[in-house]
Amino acid sequence: MIPKFFTAYEVDKYHRGSIKDISVESLPKHEVTIQVEYSSLNYKDALSARGLNNVTKHYPHIPGIDAVGIIIEDLTGTYKSGDWVVVTGNDLGTNTFGGFGNLIRVPAEWVISKPTHLSPIETMMVGTAGFTSLYGIHQLQNVGIFSHSGPILVTGASGGVGSFSIFALSSFGFNVVAATNKSDVADFLSQLGAHTVISTNSLYPTNSKPLQARKWAAAIETVGGKLLGAVLSQINQKGAVACCGNILGMELNINILPFILRGVSLLGIDSAFCLKNTRQQIWDTANQLDFSLLPSSFSNIVPLRNIDQEIDKILNGEQKGRIIISHK
Repeated sequence: MIPKFFTAYEVDKYHRGSIKDISVESLPKHEVTIQVEYSSLNYKDALSARGLNNVTKHYPHIPGIDAVGIIIEDLTGTYKSGDWVVVTGNDLGTNTFGGFGNLIRVPAEWVISKPTHLSPIETMMVGTAGFTSLYGIHQLQNVGIFSHSGPILVTGASGGVGSFSIFALSSFGFNVVAATNKSDVADFLSQLGAHTVISTNSLYPTNSKPLQARKWAAAIETVGGKLLGAVLSQINQKGAVACCGNILGMELNINILPFILRGVSLLGIDSAFCLKNTRQQIWDTANQLDFSLLPSSFSNIVPLRNIDQEIDKILNGEQKGRIIISHK
């Protein structure tokens, strides 16, 4: 039975957030209604909550681009009441009310069955960030990058996508090199599975040569801007870079030599809008991961009422690992 009200962290037109009881009539008229048990905090959620980068165009709004929970109603008959499902990406939490409310209503096409071997909390330990990293690994494997190919570089290593990429790549047998400028996270990254931790600053060329020495079989690059350009110039022959971030900017200033002389592939990771069958396939690979190997510091479960301070942390670059939002 669908309740008349649900509880959510709602952001008003002045970009001030508060916990409110909201009429269920405010939800969009989609087919699937889900009782959300957990969400997680992503950088995109923080931008939406603070009205930054035009992520969300209309307020009041409920952020939360991740949600795992239980089907209450599915008008298409695809899912039964009580089925555990997960929703990430698409328009959830950007301009459609998201997982920071304990009720969401979404199109059936957005809904994926929860991975069978993952608990709801583990599913949100993956979340959009983990899904993005698994999608990146999937894309690298599609162009022939495997564990025997050589070292894989992960930039933005302490962030959500970066840290999960280290764990997943290591779990799949890759030699992972983590790049960060945060000196206090080296032990944390090693615990996740990084074989080597280097300074991000060391990746920038010290000369103006269009091609730098080959260092990496591939990379998951989460930062963008000039760092993406630097990494592309260091990729091995027939290597690849999976790109999914723009914290350092959206401009890419690089020559074409990595592409025409080394055959390097630049792979865009459109994790918000990939096809449903691909999305289900990638989520199913999460069943292969052993979450017991993660350090306890990788994730922190916080109640919805504490979300504001966590939003400030992620915008200030202070978040480490994953923040899971509990509606319990």
